[in-house]
Amino acid sequence: MSDALTIALAQTDPVVGDVAGNIRLIRDARARAAEAGADLVVFGELCVCGYPPEDLVLKGAFLDACEAAVNALAAETAQGPAVLIGAPWRVADKLHNAALLLDHGRIAATRLKHHLPNYGVFDEARVFAAGPMPGPLSFRGVRLGVMICEDMWFADVAETLGESGAEILVVPNGSPYEVDKSGVRRDHARARVAETGLPLIYVNQVGGQDELVFDGASFVIGGNGETPVSLPAWSSELVLTRWSREPTGWRCEGPLTPPVSRLEGIYQAMVVGLRDYVTKNHFPGVVLGLSGGIDSALCAAVAVDALGADKVWCVMMPSPYTSDESLEDAAGIAGLLGVRLDTVAIGPAMAAYDAMLAPLFNGCQPDITEENLQSRARGMALMAISNKFGPMVLSTGNKSEMSCGYATLYGDMCGGYAVLKDVYKTTVFALSSWRNHYRPAGGLGPTGAVMPERVIAKPPSAEL
Repeated sequence: MSDALTIALAQTDPVVGDVAGNIRLIRDARARAAEAGADLVVFGELCVCGYPPEDLVLKGAFLDACEAAVNALAAETAQGPAVLIGAPWRVADKLHNAALLLDHGRIAATRLKHHLPNYGVFDEARVFAAGPMPGPLSFRGVRLGVMICEDMWFADVAETLGESGAEILVVPNGSPYEVDKSGVRRDHARARVAETGLPLIYVNQVGGQDELVFDGASFVIGGNGETPVSLPAWSSELVLTRWSREPTGWRCEGPLTPPVSRLEGIYQAMVVGLRDYVTKNHFPGVVLGLSGGIDSALCAAVAVDALGADKVWCVMMPSPYTSDESLEDAAGIAGLLGVRLDTVAIGPAMAAYDAMLAPLFNGCQPDITEENLQSRARGMALMAISNKFGPMVLSTGNKSEMSCGYATLYGDMCGGYAVLKDVYKTTVFALSSWRNHYRPAGGLGPTGAVMPERVIAKPPSAEL
């Protein structure tokens, strides 16, 4: 029976479907943990295949690749630290979301997720079978109670593990970011600790995957309900925690990172989500319309912080009605961010559409139709640049506009990624002001202001 353990928490950024690349991440983290003297390395949920794998797990060849990778990795644990990893796993002709303990050159234990989320962005019940209520697994004489993500949100799994003799609860997660969700997670974790009297390790993945973004922010809750360890949000991390058996139970020591502010969390979610969408899909960069307004200014700032100024291409597309102030502000934003700014006037396109449609519109008064043609001409120009040179078009509309329908189909709504799709206009103002005073950790943009204060202060307008 061990009286001390060193457990490394690996907060990684896997890519859905890239089994070989994800295994390299696991190997690298394990090698670094071995150098630091770890006994066990704990990874996030389904770290072998990436989360959420969705219909990939319905393909037999993909499952074969996952299982082959796990078996090869297991053989490597004949020496060095054990690993607790997540993978899709077939058991008795059923497919499960599994946590696998690899130790002494083999798969030493398997635990299957019991509660399968089937709401919001989750549809695990469609592709996985629920596992039985788990029991503890033995590791170096210590009984670990493994709960996979959603299992922690219910009392029954932790209760079963506690009654079965678990000493430490371990929770691998693929928990997407939402505003204020970190506190919700910790509330559930503390509830499980209070019910069982056991300490709890919570390891979450980090990074963007399509429309989801994961914030990491892994932590440990002690048996007394306090938090002795917390990892940074929004970055890949490998952190060692040292555990010692005491008369009152297991005690943990490790680094304690303060949480980010609410605004920084939202901003980092946009940065990390965009960065991973662009890089994981191998786009060379992004292109966006820069109007001189606050929405496109914030999108440009997020893009520069995510990708670097050299991968962000801004285009000012004035109409005959565009004000000199908008032209000046767009140039000011581009100058502060250090990005390329080109001007493509849409007057000729507007005239061409007017002439083309004149026979059909004869006798009709100009209305919103002609206004929308301006937005659509800009969308056409941006898509042409994307097709010709390869950068992905960013849509710059915010959630308030999208919710009200205050946007133009095939115009300002066009693009491969909507940076502000979950950000209301009021939050756009708050984030812009915040970013003008603070650069986020890991941000690639300037340390000072990213847009002229006039862009933030001027009232919103429908200028086209």
